[in-house]
Amino acid sequence: MDTVSPIGRPLPRVDGPLKVSGTAAYTADHHFPGLLFAVPVPATITSGVVDRIDTSVARAMPGVRAIYTRETLGQYFRVTPVPDFSVQIDEQRLPFEDDVIRYYGQYVAVAVAENLEEAEAAARAVRVTYRRQPFDVSHELPLDGPLAVDSQRGDAARAFAAAPVKVDQTYATPIEVHSPIEPHATIAVWDGPNVTFYESTQSLDGYRTAMAQMLGIPRENVRVVMRFLGSGFGSKLWPWTHCLLAAAAAKHLNRPVKLVVSRKMMFQTVGHRPHTRQRIRLGATAGGRLTSIQHDYVSATSILDNWKENCGEATPSLYSTPNLRVSSSLARRNFGAATSMRGSGATPGLFALESAIDELAAQLNIDPVALRLRNEPTLDESQNLPFSSRHLTECLTVGADRFGWSRRDPRVGSMRRDGLVLGWGVAAASWGAFSNDCEAAMEFRVDGRLRVTCGTAEIGTGAYTMFAQVASEATGVPLDRIDVVLGDTSLPKGPVAGGSMLTASLIPAVIAAARDAQQKLVVVAAATPGLFKDAKASDLSFTAGSVHHKDQPAASGRPFDKVIAAAKTSSVSGQGRSKGTISDMIGVTKPSFSSQSYVAHFVEVTWEPEIARLRLSRIVTTVDAGRIINELTARNQIEGAVAMGIGMALFEELVHDPRSGAPINSNLADYILTTHADAPPHEVVFLQHPDLHLNELGARGIGEIGLAGIAAAITSAIHHATGVRVRELPVRIEDLL
Repeated sequence: MDTVSPIGRPLPRVDGPLKVSGTAAYTADHHFPGLLFAVPVPATITSGVVDRIDTSVARAMPGVRAIYTRETLGQYFRVTPVPDFSVQIDEQRLPFEDDVIRYYGQYVAVAVAENLEEAEAAARAVRVTYRRQPFDVSHELPLDGPLAVDSQRGDAARAFAAAPVKVDQTYATPIEVHSPIEPHATIAVWDGPNVTFYESTQSLDGYRTAMAQMLGIPRENVRVVMRFLGSGFGSKLWPWTHCLLAAAAAKHLNRPVKLVVSRKMMFQTVGHRPHTRQRIRLGATAGGRLTSIQHDYVSATSILDNWKENCGEATPSLYSTPNLRVSSSLARRNFGAATSMRGSGATPGLFALESAIDELAAQLNIDPVALRLRNEPTLDESQNLPFSSRHLTECLTVGADRFGWSRRDPRVGSMRRDGLVLGWGVAAASWGAFSNDCEAAMEFRVDGRLRVTCGTAEIGTGAYTMFAQVASEATGVPLDRIDVVLGDTSLPKGPVAGGSMLTASLIPAVIAAARDAQQKLVVVAAATPGLFKDAKASDLSFTAGSVHHKDQPAASGRPFDKVIAAAKTSSVSGQGRSKGTISDMIGVTKPSFSSQSYVAHFVEVTWEPEIARLRLSRIVTTVDAGRIINELTARNQIEGAVAMGIGMALFEELVHDPRSGAPINSNLADYILTTHADAPPHEVVFLQHPDLHLNELGARGIGEIGLAGIAAAITSAIHHATGVRVRELPVRIEDLL
């Protein structure tokens, strides 16, 4: 048997063969007898009221089974929400709830037909008359209005006024769109009072609860299935309005209905990271010690919702200062609902804070790495708590060494290679480390295989592989004999796959299930005649996939399948559950430690002023995320996050037409994303310091931390090369001319 621990090894994905062979079924891949196709009709105004909807032509078209509007949906199927949702929904308004249009693309009708082409044609044939009203899609956000205090200690304003060295600058980030390869999709299949959703979701259990409440049916009547997700980046955490439309149509027509959101609609109706404007004021001594941090920010939100991009999330604890104030406000605009996007809050917030730290370093003529080290806290000053594990200093020093930072000449434009101007930049970042409640089951089977189950989502991060590795570590069963089954609410209740919490959540639950199953197997072995003569359960133990007597060599043990066969049963199962730390995060309970992950990014750009050509040439990222379960999938997560950060810094911005309010670049040709050609050589270094306060393997999540901070490192490198300080993303060549 393989006795080498699977934890920490760069193992390939156990679900890889399914994905590369095309046999992994994503939501839209499912097909059912009698399946109908639904296509929403989006509003073509940004603000106003629906005056009339003419569906006569559409209803008469070939293959059309129904055209639903506000009036007809109310007749055929009544969606009954209940107050006080126990889980979040992204757009607070139910579909067709009223005739008011609040953003371009809001659904006003839905066409259902025998095939997709007929449904699309019918949706185009629906004629809607509107009474238009004024709208606001401006990206200018006021910072001079009333602000709510999010975090405070000392007297930040007074300390700033007295500081001998000051930075006072404003930074802005635009609307970014998640743009996963797999668009949102829902298939609703009713069987009497029960409904099964095949859904692209990051939270099966949360989706189940929300849909049951909005449909007005018992939670046990709802099942959600999602085996594979083509990424979500936060946009698939909670249900959107199209989910209810599919369910309502399927209920009324008594046939399965599939609704796949079009790529254009992906830019309008399923969320985005809102644009922000942030003012950072830093006060410091001449020696570079921070005496005051003030972080004031405004984030845009929709007309009805209250989503806030929590830009000040990392600010209170990243650096030491006796005086701090973080405050915020919302600016309502005629956009669809904003939502979580990878590194939500901290990512745009750290662009502002880390850019300001770089500006302070330049003003003080102190090395940017040295300035950060000089302001390293000994505890989380925002909560007056010790850190469970913090190695940001090592991230900075190891990264600087790997990058060659000691050779940096701080003078703007002074460094050259092969005729190109070089720019070097650095930024640090943190991301909160938490876990959710989790349940898992483990089954030793007579066929010699180990089955691990959990109703959580696999969103492309490698959850199948991590489950298998943790199960193998806990039981000694080789990976090639472990089957992992995820993505179904009929399985043990799994946590949301978001917020970099899945790995830390699953570890204790899987280990608990393994211990329960092994103990039950030992009891079965002791009770089975002919296996261990006169042995009690207390005399037996389970090691490396076998039951053996404690007084005999492990090699003389009985493999679990032989034990099960001798007991004349098919399997032995165990259950495990764990309590997460999420209640600490939302303030229900008071934590004993501040748990976070950390990163330092070092970036090199090249600049050719003669032709205004800017290129990223190399990146070094050092990561303190506890013990790494799988270095291969972890590296993939950091590289992907940094690629998104390159897009944030240099390319991504959803632009709205001020005349119509419509998104102009609502397609993957005009909304520019990072490609392989844009991604430079990237070295990722994991420090591998286990954080045992979170779970017994010491692992923390890494999905978000790679994205936080990278944009600031890029713009700081650009300033070092060009002398231009870009404070509004994305960087444009026009900024550098």
